[in-house]
Amino acid sequence: MPQIAAPKLQQYPRYWAECFGLSPFLPVSVEEMEKLGWDSCDIILVTGDAYVDHPSFGMAVMGRLLEAQGFRVGIIAQPDWRSAEPFKALGKPNLYFGVTAGNMDSMINRYTADLRIRHDDAYTPGGEGGSRPNRAVTVYSQRCKEAWKDVPVVIGGIEASLRRIAQYDYWSDEVRRSVLVDSTADILLYGNAERAIVEVSHRLANGESIKEITDLRGTTVIRPHVPAGFTELDSSRIDWPGSLDAMPNPYEYIAGNDCEKTSQEAAEDEGVQTIRVVPMPLRRQEQNLQRDFTCVRLPSFEKVSNDPVLYAHASRVLHQEANPHNARALVQKHGKREIWVNPPPIPLTTAEMDYVFGLPYARVPHPSYGKLKIPAYDMIKTSVNIMRGCFGGCTFCSITEHEGRIIQSRSEKSILQEIEDIRDKVPGFTGTISDLGGPTSNMYTLNCNDPNIQASCRKLSCVYPGICKNLNTDHSPTTQLYRKARKIKGIHTVAIASGLRYDLAVEDPEYVKELVTHHVGGYLKIAPEHSEQGTLGKMMKPGMGAYERFEKMFNQFSQEAGKKQYLIPYFIAAHPGCEDEDMMNLALWLKKHNFEVDQVQTFYPSPMSLATAMYHSDRNPLKHLTYKSKKLFTPKDKQQRKVQKAFLRYHDSENWPELRKALRSMGRNDLIGDSPQHLVPSEERELRLRSSEKRTGAGPARAARGDKRQQQLPVKGRNSRSPKRRNR
Repeated sequence: MPQIAAPKLQQYPRYWAECFGLSPFLPVSVEEMEKLGWDSCDIILVTGDAYVDHPSFGMAVMGRLLEAQGFRVGIIAQPDWRSAEPFKALGKPNLYFGVTAGNMDSMINRYTADLRIRHDDAYTPGGEGGSRPNRAVTVYSQRCKEAWKDVPVVIGGIEASLRRIAQYDYWSDEVRRSVLVDSTADILLYGNAERAIVEVSHRLANGESIKEITDLRGTTVIRPHVPAGFTELDSSRIDWPGSLDAMPNPYEYIAGNDCEKTSQEAAEDEGVQTIRVVPMPLRRQEQNLQRDFTCVRLPSFEKVSNDPVLYAHASRVLHQEANPHNARALVQKHGKREIWVNPPPIPLTTAEMDYVFGLPYARVPHPSYGKLKIPAYDMIKTSVNIMRGCFGGCTFCSITEHEGRIIQSRSEKSILQEIEDIRDKVPGFTGTISDLGGPTSNMYTLNCNDPNIQASCRKLSCVYPGICKNLNTDHSPTTQLYRKARKIKGIHTVAIASGLRYDLAVEDPEYVKELVTHHVGGYLKIAPEHSEQGTLGKMMKPGMGAYERFEKMFNQFSQEAGKKQYLIPYFIAAHPGCEDEDMMNLALWLKKHNFEVDQVQTFYPSPMSLATAMYHSDRNPLKHLTYKSKKLFTPKDKQQRKVQKAFLRYHDSENWPELRKALRSMGRNDLIGDSPQHLVPSEERELRLRSSEKRTGAGPARAARGDKRQQQLPVKGRNSRSPKRRNR
């Protein structure tokens, strides 16, 4: 199967407003517009983040890209959403409003995994929380419609992207409708949306109505019915959870009024050609259906909201239709309306990636913020994004659902030029590049060796259960990039802060040596996530054998470089399918390897991820689903999640009473006692330790270790999570 080509971003004729030239910052006020000679904006972007003109901020990328296409683009950043007036600040846009919650999902930004409110927001001046509403895409979009009813609203960004169909909502514990319905927006752009936003903008500028733009890749729209000429392939053809004859049709909206017309009757009344529905099983002559005129029908919102198994089934099918080169359109009924998800966007080429990252970013926050600090900017201002996408397919992570599995890499020249720009433009630059990375630091240039195989593949991961034989694992381009980056005048340190895929790294010892010798500043973050195979299988993560191979290489090359360096492994508690015994075994593994993690991650059910489907349905969508499928144990209530988290912090005296109780209920009294091999001390020993604490000032956990000399060195693994939160 050949790969699909797409129009190049650079080939569109520029819009007439290019005559106004480039702006130092995209305007955020009428006064700034007037200084640029503008009487109006063609496009107004509304974002939940502060406006930082930097390629790590989505609205800056979209704004500069549209500016390069010739459009006049304004920014409304973090508006007061309590009325429509702030959305009129730049006047009425000539073409449309573009709306996003920002770089993070607004709900994950505002709430912890335990549903406690966060009081900080790294994307807000001063770092204070509460500057954006919950479900920001929905609220902003509705306010835009209130401000100017006749102006199209285009929504995008990660919050909209992960809510393009009916999705389980952790915060309300229910399945919610597509955000396109709730927001009242006209079109949703999902994934990395450069192609879609450029195409939408030019088509609107050429006089096309937003309602006519229904065929664009990477978009989701509402349709009254499936268009004529399409073959409808019901999702049971792909993976049906049970007997079709034993169930009512899950695809139809059943109205309460018996006189309601069927969809076919309504279509006939309207003169619409009835679509062709392929029955089950698929006949041999139907196996080569024309992809561009085939859609897959998912169970309706009404059905998946009431049937967790159908929800898991829909999630499974959606993930199987994720390869842009072979995916078919998806359709899901919401009441009488059809949510139509066009196939994913074609990934950007290296030349297009260079084009996007080479736009004239100021690389600093908008001057209106004065001296207020924006923590996210301070964290990334000297980092360089070298690639996009992730083929790891970890079930708990949303990167793949948003950015796709095909790696999109920038050229070496483009990356090195950005390093020089940072050196020359970033105020107070000290010579340290804080990161050369992306979703995963060592997937740069890695892709399938055969484009035709890549185009036809439907695997959820290229590295699970093992590394695919067709995957290129040659890290030499990354190694060469590191070496050239270090040689740039004025650069004395190039750190690697993005997460490392260690099962890939061990395939190239030269890369590991280069990394460990020159780019680790004492600690290196990696993410085994768990030690137990049963839980790792639900995560689609490799076993600990790969970790141990990497640890051996890491220690060897650190010793050869004459450095004392430490691995910082990250782990997840309370993942679907993780039993208390699994967490106990992980705690024993941590103790055996002398790891004491200070901050740990509890599983966070983010919209659309496969692990979230597990959480909601108690089923495993990685396997064929039936109503008789074995249920997973899923830690859901507060106490279950608390106990599992406590196992990760077995060394914390605050957790000892909880762990003793859990261990006794598991019949593992042998792990409670006073010797070093015990996981937690007995009550009697804890009392003695606390008494000692009062006399010496040492905490009970430190006293329990009984090794004063160890306190002079970093405890292996003692570190907190990076402030860069991930939608995982």
